[in-house]
Amino acid sequence: MTRAPLIAPGVAVMAEVRPETLAAQAMGRVDGATGAIIPPIHPSATYERDADLGYSRGRVYSRADNPTYDTAAQTLTALEGGAETLLFASGMAAATAVFQALDPGDHVLVPEVMYWALRAWLVDFATRWGLLVEVVDTTEPGLVRAALRPGKTRLLWLETPANPLWRVSDIAALGQLVHAGGGRLAVDSTVATPVLTRPLSLGADIVMHSATKYLNGHSDLVAGSLTTAVQDDFWARVRSNLGRGGAVLGAFEAWLLQRGLRTLFVRVRAQSAGAQAIAEALDRHPAVDQVLYPGLPGFPGHAVAKRQMDGGFGGMLSIRVKGGQPAAIAAAAATRLWKRATSLGGIESLIEHRASIEGPGSPVPADLLRLSVGLESIDDLLADLDQALR
Repeated sequence: MTRAPLIAPGVAVMAEVRPETLAAQAMGRVDGATGAIIPPIHPSATYERDADLGYSRGRVYSRADNPTYDTAAQTLTALEGGAETLLFASGMAAATAVFQALDPGDHVLVPEVMYWALRAWLVDFATRWGLLVEVVDTTEPGLVRAALRPGKTRLLWLETPANPLWRVSDIAALGQLVHAGGGRLAVDSTVATPVLTRPLSLGADIVMHSATKYLNGHSDLVAGSLTTAVQDDFWARVRSNLGRGGAVLGAFEAWLLQRGLRTLFVRVRAQSAGAQAIAEALDRHPAVDQVLYPGLPGFPGHAVAKRQMDGGFGGMLSIRVKGGQPAAIAAAAATRLWKRATSLGGIESLIEHRASIEGPGSPVPADLLRLSVGLESIDDLLADLDQALR
């Protein structure tokens, strides 16, 4: 794992340390007023001006300036190797802020398989607003090359691994293609997290997270983040969308996010190991028709995942159950430890029949169950799935 320098305001620069140390120690911050090693929460919505009406302390209004944001944002910037991070009230708010920084008439490419709510927003809103949205199989660079319109394609949006089929796209190869035509590459790296993949180091311009998921990791927060490689004019428009649109994170939510980041590395590594073990076991299960997981050698995209994911293949997998939709729904209903709930990345294991959630038009097979592996005993989780699949 690449080492990174620890630089925190008010803290002496330490020797180079690993990213997991940056996360665990919240960038090394200690509260200057009290000596508290846990960063404080600042609930104030506004800040006092100087006598000359200036703001020498750098804070104006909490919508953009709450100091509780700083630790989580700076931690993510360091972990991603970027220039700046913005925190949003949800992953959807973060993602849509990127598209809203484009101009009507701009051409954008998005994956066939991606987060369903964002896909619906693009179809229902972004196209009416004037964006030219085209769907392409981003796992095939040749198809992306053919779909690109040099000078017109302003954004290629990737999600890798892509929910819930876990398709893998080659970030480096696609970044070269879109950059050659004058566009930008944004990557939804919610499932991989900076523990396993750092898209900016592979050529992405912006990396997005639904921080609700692994970054927080405790299923008690809705949040999103964007980290940029450079602070350019496009990024200034994204930042403006945050401040003027008001999709900001609350102070307590920002504090919860930083709390979650402190255990990010141990959680993601354990969940990835658990998902690998479960995928390998279910790959031999008589009631399972197919296991979708990038860590399996026979999975399409495994070679790319192995190249751009370091230390594991994520805590998410899907299974296709023999017997079709009725058998899949019955199996989910029969689980005792796996919780039937939407979302992913928490410490508890979740199971969900995605096709019924996404509804008509979903690319998800009706026999598919999505699994988010938590931190329970793998033996217990496997035993529960075994009895449910009978």
